[in-house]
Parts: sequence; C-alpha cells; structure tokens
Amino acid sequence: MVTVLFADIVGSTALVDRLDPEDVRALQRAYFATVAGVLRRWHGVVEKYVGDAVMALFGARESDGFDAYRAVRAALDIQRALDRRPVPGAPRLRVRVGVATGEALVDLAATHDGGHGAASGAVTTTAARLQEYAPPGGVALCAATHRATVGLIDQRRVPPVALAGKALPVDVWHATGATRPAPTPHEGPLVGRRRELATARDLIVRAVRDRSPRWLSLVGPAGSGRSRLLHELRRAVPTVDDVPVRWCVAHCPPCPEALAPVADLVRGAAGLRANDPPAVVRRRLAAALAGLVPPAGLTETVSALEGLLASPDATREAARGAEVAREVLLSLAAREPLVVAVDDLDRATGELHRFLHRLFAAATARSLPLAVVALHRPEWADVLPGARDRRHRLDVPPLRPVETGRLLRHLLRRADRPAAAAARLLPLVEGNPGRAAAYVASLDVASLDVAPTALLPVPESVRREVDARLDRLDGVRRAALTAVAALGVAALGAGVTASAVGRLLGWSPARAAPELRALAASGLLVGRAGGGYAVADPVLREVAYARLPRAVRAAIAGWAGQPSDAVAPARRLAAAAVPVSEAAPSSAAPVGPVGARAVGRQPLAGPATTSGAPRPTGSGLAHARARTDRAGRSGAVRVVDPSGWAADPGAPVGRDRAPSAGPARSDWRKRREWRSTWGLPRGAPAAA
Repeated sequence: MVTVLFADIVGSTALVDRLDPEDVRALQRAYFATVAGVLRRWHGVVEKYVGDAVMALFGARESDGFDAYRAVRAALDIQRALDRRPVPGAPRLRVRVGVATGEALVDLAATHDGGHGAASGAVTTTAARLQEYAPPGGVALCAATHRATVGLIDQRRVPPVALAGKALPVDVWHATGATRPAPTPHEGPLVGRRRELATARDLIVRAVRDRSPRWLSLVGPAGSGRSRLLHELRRAVPTVDDVPVRWCVAHCPPCPEALAPVADLVRGAAGLRANDPPAVVRRRLAAALAGLVPPAGLTETVSALEGLLASPDATREAARGAEVAREVLLSLAAREPLVVAVDDLDRATGELHRFLHRLFAAATARSLPLAVVALHRPEWADVLPGARDRRHRLDVPPLRPVETGRLLRHLLRRADRPAAAAARLLPLVEGNPGRAAAYVASLDVASLDVAPTALLPVPESVRREVDARLDRLDGVRRAALTAVAALGVAALGAGVTASAVGRLLGWSPARAAPELRALAASGLLVGRAGGGYAVADPVLREVAYARLPRAVRAAIAGWAGQPSDAVAPARRLAAAAVPVSEAAPSSAAPVGPVGARAVGRQPLAGPATTSGAPRPTGSGLAHARARTDRAGRSGAVRVVDPSGWAADPGAPVGRDRAPSAGPARSDWRKRREWRSTWGLPRGAPAAA
C-alpha cells in the first residue's frame, strides 16, 4: 500500500512560451530542487519527472501506516515552499497536487528503456487525474487518503468528479491545512491491565520516594492499550505521600519536526496550548519560569523556548531551545516530583533520544525525583545509559480471551450492536483493544448475517496497521509469510512445512526453514503439530492473502467451486493454485522478484515420493491458470496442499473407486490421467 503524490504547475505551457530556454532551465532547476527538498523531508521518493510534473511515492521504502498523512503534509508544504522561494524570471508559481492511496507493485531499482518504472498500479493514474481537479495552490485527495487522514488534516468535501477511465464519479476532498490530533478519549472501564498498572505505579512511587530516577518502557504493538495504560497511570499517581506529582506528556507525531515532542513537554510544564498567540506564550512562559530561572537569565530563557515552540525542527536555534528546556525540566524536578512521558517513541528522531538520555543521566547524577516513561513497539529497542537496575521494561501483552470478551461486549453495548457479535469478533481481535474498538466502530449489522465461517470485513485502520507490519518485513520473509497464508493451514488443521513453502517459492527446504523459524520467533507464525507453521493472526493472514494477484485468488476460488467474494476465507486460504511447469527442474532456483505484492516465482520441481506419486511441480504463486477440457468448462487447477501433495480437484476420492461409481467414462479417463500425473493421496477429500 502506497500513497502517490502528483504535482503539476498551473499554466506551465503559457509560462514556458514566454521564456527563453535558459530561463526555462533556471525555472525547472529551482522548482524541482524546492519540490525534491520537501519530499525528502517528508520521506517521499521521487518516482519520475514528467515535463514540469513530479510524481512521488510515500511508503515505498518502509511504512508505519501514516504514509497518506506525510504525503498530504508534503503537498501542503510544497505550496508554502514555492511561495517562500520565488523563481527568478518567473511570476509566482502555483501548483496543483493530487494525492491518492492504493495498492501498487513497487520496485525502486526498476528502470526500463531509460524511463522509470518504480510503481505499477491504478493508484498512480488516479493521483495524476485528481490533480486536475485541485484548485491552483490546492491539494485534492481521494477517498482512501481522506479516510487515512481524518483528524490529522483539515479538509472539506467537494462535489464528486468524473475521472477519465472511471465508470462512476469519484469522491474528492480538498486539504486546507494540518491540525493537531485531538487526544484519544479513554472511556469505559479498564479491562485486564490491573497488574501492569500496579507495577508501573510502584516504580514511579519508588523513584519519587527514593529520589532515584527510573526509566520505564511500556512496550506493546499498536492498539495494545499502551496509551490507555499511561492515561490510567496519570490518574493513579497524582500525588506521592501527599506531594503533588507534575506530569509532562508528549506524543511523537509522524512528522519530521525532530523536537516537536520537546516543545510539547515545555507546553505541558508551562500550561500552554498549541494555538496560543505569541503574546500569551511569552507571558505564561515568564510566569512559569519565575521561580525556576535566575532573574538575570529569565529573558534569554524565555526567548530560547519561544524559538523552540515556534519551529521545533533540527535547526541550531531549536537545539539551543532544547538544551534550555532540559535545564528547566531538571529545575522543575528539583522543586517537585516530575514524570516525563513520551508516546510512540519508536517514531522519534536521534535528537529526541539524545534529549531524553541526557535528561535522565543528569537527573540520576543529581538524585532528583524524576521518572521517564517511554511507550513504543516491541520490535524497537532503546539503548539507555546508566545502571541497569534503573531501567525497567513492562510488556503490555494481549488481553486474555475472557478479558477480550468483556471489552467487546462493553463496546458493542455502547455502540448499540448485538452483544452476540462478540463471538464473531473474538478470534479477529486477538486480544488487541485498539483492534476491538475499530471492528465495533465499523461493524455493519448486515455483515453478521453471512456464514459464520467467513471473516468480517477488515476495518481500514486495522488494514493500514497490518499492511505496515507486512511492509516492515524484508522481501524474503514477506514471501514466506504470504506463502504460509496462501496455503491456509488453519482450514486443514495441519501446519505448513518448510518443504511445502520451498516448493511453492522455488527454495530448498534448508533455505525456507530458517525464515519460518525467524517469523515464528517474531510472533507472526505459530508452530503446529508435525513441525509445520500457521499464521498467528487471522487478520494478518487475510491481508497477506489479499495481496496475491487476482489470477491466484481466482484459481483458488475455482478450486472451491464458488465465486471469489463468496468463498469462505478458511477454504480459500486452504490451498494455492500453481500452473504446471514446463521448465527444467532446478533444485537451487533463486527466489524471484519480491515487491509490494509479488511472492516470488521461479520454476520448481520435486522428486517422486516413496509411494510412487510424483511431487508437485510449478512456478509459484505469481501466475495461476486453469486448464479447460474439451467441453469448455473449467478443468483441473493444480492445487498444492500443505503436505506437499498435488491434488486434482475433480478426481474421485481414493484410488480404488470403480469407474462406475464416478462420472461418465470419458471424464473418468481424464481424471485417472490427472491423478496419475499429479498424485492424489488415498482418502483425500474431493474439492469439487
């Protein structure tokens, strides 16, 4: 999943016609340099230049689920940057920008015949078409980008537009500016976190009483309830031994302003709001620092902090303001107990890490009653200075099934949804409170009437988080995980073995085994009896399966004998269709190209089994085709099950069934031929 930004100069043709070629070159250089600088700042990748238009990708190298937000912020900053940097010899440049979010096949190193080909997908065309409907100096968003940036970007809806090639009008929003996200409301009872809350409270109380600073890390995946635990912790420790405790809390936003969390800590210490005018900021800073800073240095301190609050980036002035802020926090801790908490620390830059480490080291050296609470994902680790007995890691595990059920029933009652839906949602939530809230918020009562074995639609916020989790894997492990998801071991009650994954991807079992073990160690796979593996999270399995090309999904649906949208996920994940390989066998075939969707495709072949039935051969998941018999109906789609057998969907059960018990004689001959070619295990169930 990527977000594509397409920017084009308004009236460029008329502008170029009035300029000499030398002036056009100067204009292009200034324009492209300005745009490229903004894109780099927001972690965008320039995919191509088309005349005076620029196309950039967000989420191409890595993703954390906020690619759409960064793309829109970059689009708004491009307009401001061009306003601040007039182009020599040209009037004020106005740019239209279109931003679209969707699925693409991404290969940043790909170039073909001198042209760029990094991204392939309809989302690139949509972004180019959208910019035509943006006002001069404006930004147009597609519906997916709108949903991904609600609450983060100010935007207004405009009438739907008819894009070229689209059968129906497309909903469009215009972005007008960035907004600070509102604090997450934490309503309802706290479920299943009493032990973690008590442990964290004891650590903070010990730090205050002993004047021995502590660093507490609250570690859990997105949606695990880290922020709710911090909220409850602030309520649980308002005082220690009747002495008020000052809390300064910051959040790391998905933006390149390196010291923005430090600015939030200063606002918390001084009682400031983000939209306070400069005069109010100056007056409140002076009042808050009156007893902390010597009168001779008060004016200089206030000036440095004002600079930090106005522009909390990595400039020298902001760095000076951060040094002053650190001394202010230390002086505040010397006067009263202080807790500094930073949420989403895994998004932080090196400047913020150094700020927190120096703050903690200085407080330890001075024996101040200070505690640092850091919230981050499990895969991110912070290297902290100081004694180990002052550093504590508190994992926020998934809720137990009983606790998850209680939370779901509470959320369903509050949303006026039937409480019986908790049984359907329980296996999808996986003990994640954030995911539970997202499923309940997006739950459609009509969706509960579908077959109980079918997965409910994945909420968009959950899909973005799972997509980002997949994109953080390298190509090899993403391929292995997708292969396990496609083999659908959960439906068959067996595990996917390394040999089955190897045959599917063209690897040897020795290559596949360590990748599966690494995925299991990271919690993405779970072991099954017999040494196989299964995808631990059913939603992750569903999202990984959805990334497969449509041809593969259609082949799997045909094997199940149902339309693509009606196939129960457990069945459609039960096998992966691969074509008959005509390539020469290769025991050391390298992995094929792996992109945002590709799983890797290489010819593969296996030796015959000891029972005489041949092992499957094929070229992987990326292409699947169905054979058609002489009658014109869909014929045998070659299916590889987790045990490694190649099963003919149309073959009768068992090898001993008499021809008279099966279909017509001609069909029986064909199926017997298929069975002898691909091998059907004795007693295997017929798929159709």
